[in-house]
Amino acid sequence: MYFKGIYHLFYQYNPWGAVWGNIVWAHSVSEDMVNWESLEPAIFPSEDYDINGCWSGSATVLPGNKPVIMYTGIDKSIRQIQNYAIPKNASDPYLREWIKPKNNPIAIPDKSENASAFRDPTTAWKGEDGHWRMVVGGKRNRRGMAHLYRSKDFKTWIKAKHPLHSVPHTGMWECPDFYPVSISGTKNGLDTSSLGKNIKHVFKASLDITRYEYYTIGTYLPNKDRYVPDNTSIDGWAGLRYDYGNYYASKTFFDPSKMRRVLWGWANESDTEDDDVAKGWAGVQTIPRTVWLDPNGKQLLQWPIEEIETLRDQKVEVNNLKLEKGDFSEIKGITAAQADVDVVFSFPSLEKAEEFDSSWDNAENLCAQKPSHIEGGIGPFGLLTLASENLEEYTPVFFRIFKAPKKNVVLMCSDASRSSLSPDLYKPSFAGFVDADITDNKLSLRSLIDHSIIENFGEEGKTCITSRVYPSLAIGNNAHLYVFNNGSETVTVQNLQAWSMKSPTVMN
Repeated sequence: MYFKGIYHLFYQYNPWGAVWGNIVWAHSVSEDMVNWESLEPAIFPSEDYDINGCWSGSATVLPGNKPVIMYTGIDKSIRQIQNYAIPKNASDPYLREWIKPKNNPIAIPDKSENASAFRDPTTAWKGEDGHWRMVVGGKRNRRGMAHLYRSKDFKTWIKAKHPLHSVPHTGMWECPDFYPVSISGTKNGLDTSSLGKNIKHVFKASLDITRYEYYTIGTYLPNKDRYVPDNTSIDGWAGLRYDYGNYYASKTFFDPSKMRRVLWGWANESDTEDDDVAKGWAGVQTIPRTVWLDPNGKQLLQWPIEEIETLRDQKVEVNNLKLEKGDFSEIKGITAAQADVDVVFSFPSLEKAEEFDSSWDNAENLCAQKPSHIEGGIGPFGLLTLASENLEEYTPVFFRIFKAPKKNVVLMCSDASRSSLSPDLYKPSFAGFVDADITDNKLSLRSLIDHSIIENFGEEGKTCITSRVYPSLAIGNNAHLYVFNNGSETVTVQNLQAWSMKSPTVMN
């Protein structure tokens, strides 16, 4: 949330340990979304309706610059119910103290709702009739539900007869998000209440069963309060994702100071709970991303917020470096464990691309079947991140290109299977297909590397993959960065720019 010149990040937090439980709403503030100061928790269990936990929700800034938090409380009966909180002193730009009005709770699960699957209210939007709407995630049997509620005054909420949207066989919808995007081709974001002819809407659900998210792009029908996905959006588990890696419980907000929509996501740990307890923390927020509609209207594009570039330090640049099959070349002169890498690869033709089997509909399985050390035609090529000197450990981020009847298929992978020699780690091969026009024989990749997390943006943010890795050798100054090619077609590093990244001046 942006309020009086300050960004506010609220997040689920256990103040007594690096394990699940005792959940409060932690609160941090920033003027630039880079340097963050931790404040006292905004909300913590204190009432009958939230005594067993203050779970996730959203913030809405009402007209007159009045912020309101809506959140899920776990009551004495372990029911999930919806509540709200308001600032004790709205003139304080840091919003240090919040109070819970006496008319809480504002939404209790009725007989048609599962009281153990009724959570995470969205940012509210105002309709043309002057009434507010919000969505609460849920499920009915195995059908994912976006329960719709309306209010005239933001205090009394009435459940609508029909959900905003629902999809069978998707399970519980956590952390739903619903917001407008412009179809004009601009990167500008829109206020959550925006309506009009030049607008599409995005609906995102975090899937409790699979622990990943998917989104659709479609049309919001205000007169019916229904959302209808476009026929170009798969509405289910196989749908588009913000991120094809370790990325969950995401949330967007509209930033009026720069007219953009900003996306936050959570990357959980992939090591053991004992490891988390030993280091004293678990889970990280990914770099905030600006999100907007691709000019093709079929998907979203994402890019790290521009403020992250203020952390760039020592720079190196490489141009026109040819890589034959089996070649790898180290990028020296930067801190490879904490770096920002932006590279454009080119290839002379598409003739050597491997044939694509139409049964390869799962990108992760294909990446595991064809990892970076398996030779190909065009690719695999890309980066070896967080690599040890003798390549006992490395996390490759790479592309492969395949021939298909209508259009070449581009696979993007971030493969953690060789990321660490340490035992008891989850080391998956994450992957997604990239809907890229490669008639110019080029592909781009940007990777933000920060010790145990790698965030990758393929082809200007069309496909994004986040990995959590825990090297035992490639740590600090012992980490290395390479470009590589393991395909029969020569690949050229047309341009690579890489920066050492400074740490923020103020860290949460």
